[in-house]
Amino acid sequence: MIDWKKWKHVTKLDPDKTITPKAVAEIVDSGTDAIMISGTQNITKDNVSHLVEMLKDYSIPKVLEPAGTEGLRDDMDLIFVPSILNTDVAFWLMGVHKIWVQHFDVDWEKIVPEAYIVMNPRSAVAMVTKAKTEMTPREAAAYGECADRFFHFPIVYVEYSGTFGDPALVRAVREKLHGARLYYGGGINSREKAEEMARYADTIVVGNAVYEAEGVEKLRETIVK
Repeated sequence: MIDWKKWKHVTKLDPDKTITPKAVAEIVDSGTDAIMISGTQNITKDNVSHLVEMLKDYSIPKVLEPAGTEGLRDDMDLIFVPSILNTDVAFWLMGVHKIWVQHFDVDWEKIVPEAYIVMNPRSAVAMVTKAKTEMTPREAAAYGECADRFFHFPIVYVEYSGTFGDPALVRAVREKLHGARLYYGGGINSREKAEEMARYADTIVVGNAVYEAEGVEKLRETIVK
C-alpha cells in the first residue's frame, strides 16, 4: 500500500495543458514523490487518458484528483477527493460526491478525502465553486480545525492556485491541525518559495511551474525534503 502520508513533494499535471512525453519522463526522474492529475476547466475522459497513458510505464505513485465525474477512472493508485470548505454552494462540499457514489462503483481503499481552503479569487477553482476567499489567518485556521476535529479529513489543503500565498495564514492553519496532513499549493516556482511553505506544510504541491520556461529545472529547485 502506498504511504501518501510520507510525501513531501507532489507534482500536479493539468489535463487541459500541453506537456511532452520527454518532460513527463524528466518530472518522474526529478525526485518528486508522486504525480497528481488534476484540473478544473475542460477536463474530459480523453485528456485525462492522454496523461495517464504517458505515465503508465512509470512506477511513481499516480493520483487522480477529480473536479467532477468527468475523467474518473479506477486504474490510478489513489484518488484524492476534494471538498471545498469556504463556499456556500453545498454541491462542492457534498453534492458532486453523492452523484459520484450513486452512479459509480467506488473503490474505497483508494479514496483519500481532502478539505480544500481556496484562497485565490482569480483562480478557476474559486470562480467555479464560488469560494469565499477573503479571510484572515484566524478564519482559515478555523476552517482547518473544523475539517480536522469535526469531520476528520486526513488532508487539509490550502490552495492559492497559481499565486504564492501568505505564509502567516498557512502557519495559522498548521497550528490548529491535530491529525490531518497539511498540503499547500500555489505559486511555488523557486527553492526559496518551496522552503518557505515547507516550513509549515507537510506536503507542497507544484503545478504551474512545470509549464513555465525551463519548467522541469524550476521543478527540481522546489524539491526540498
